[in-house]
Amino acid sequence: MKNVLPLGRRRLALGALAAGMLPLAARAAWPEAPIKWIVAYPAGGGTDTLARVLGAALSRALGQPVVIDNRPGAATNIGADAAAHAAPDGLTLFSADNGTLVFNPALFSKLSYNPEKDFRPVGLMARFPLVLAVKQDSAIRDGAGLVEAARRAPGAIDYGSPGVGSPHHLTMERLARETKIQLNHIPYRGMAPAMNDLLAGRFEAAVLDIPSGGEYLKAGRGARAIAVCGTTRHPELPEIPTVEEAFGLRGFQAAAWQGLVVPARTPDAVVQRLTAELARALADQAARARLQSIGLELLEGGPEEFRALLAAEREIWVPLIRSLGITLD
Repeated sequence: MKNVLPLGRRRLALGALAAGMLPLAARAAWPEAPIKWIVAYPAGGGTDTLARVLGAALSRALGQPVVIDNRPGAATNIGADAAAHAAPDGLTLFSADNGTLVFNPALFSKLSYNPEKDFRPVGLMARFPLVLAVKQDSAIRDGAGLVEAARRAPGAIDYGSPGVGSPHHLTMERLARETKIQLNHIPYRGMAPAMNDLLAGRFEAAVLDIPSGGEYLKAGRGARAIAVCGTTRHPELPEIPTVEEAFGLRGFQAAAWQGLVVPARTPDAVVQRLTAELARALADQAARARLQSIGLELLEGGPEEFRALLAAEREIWVPLIRSLGITLD
């Protein structure tokens, strides 16, 4: 016997189905409620500041509060899991970085989310420039000096990082691989303790991000920059060569970067609006000045540019992680 819905219930079901197929403009205006922006890092850091500055601009444009939801821990996996499994209604945003989308699938044998299937790119946001530095009283003065010292005593030079699998750690491992030297990694729980020990001279070298270490590097206090990890010199450290210049590694580029994503099934119209408003927020002069003041380099690009960056990054970092046997399991 067929299961037949009563007429009233059939009309309700058909109405709901039809509403789901209507364009956004024909349904309830979006956003109809406050927007939650998940940040997988603690409050007060560069990632949090980036989300708060851009969130305030989005709030003004969209007419709804944008509430920052800090969910730090587990190499961004706590925040990523919450965002991946949120309703795809345009009311949940997530700051996704190269750790979440590129490194973690190679670092963990199992994840509770799929970076390629569970997220939809909205647009790129910013890059945290990376700089290779040594302690203030180091005998190492430049890239050639680091290579020479490391080859003279393989594995004897200690370097610190904010943790296994961080962009700082992987950048140093890539540099060591490409210059054919061996270094000894000392992982910390975050950038602050690693920075403190570098300033205290407890290890020789580190890759620092400008938002965390820029003031020390610019002042030449506690740490000395010897190479910038971008393709061009940094405007705040114009006398410091790039890795390509310092080590002869053609095209070497590494950074910690972030983009905005939403759950995968978020409607096209919502994503298109978010992409447009994010671009406007990044073009706002007050927002730009605030973000650049903490050392961020703002990025341009919507979903296609985001996907192209992901493809390029995965080609570099996934084979490196796997060949070195680095794991967070």
